[in-house]
Amino acid sequence: MRRVAPLRGGTVQDHVALAEIELCGELIIAASAAEDRLSLESIDEVLRVAEARAESGGD
Repeated sequence: MRRVAPLRGGTVQDHVALAEIELCGELIIAASAAEDRLSLESIDEVLRVAEARAESGGD
């Protein structure tokens, strides 16, 4: 049996992981609400790719 160490203090400190989990959740919600497969453009919109590029100065 494999045991997992308990979290210290009960708080999560990995903000990047939390952001990734949130984006995955949003993508799952969008996919389940769609009648068809999501287009690449739709996926980019859900994941806010354009916003991230604008913030980083890319095009």
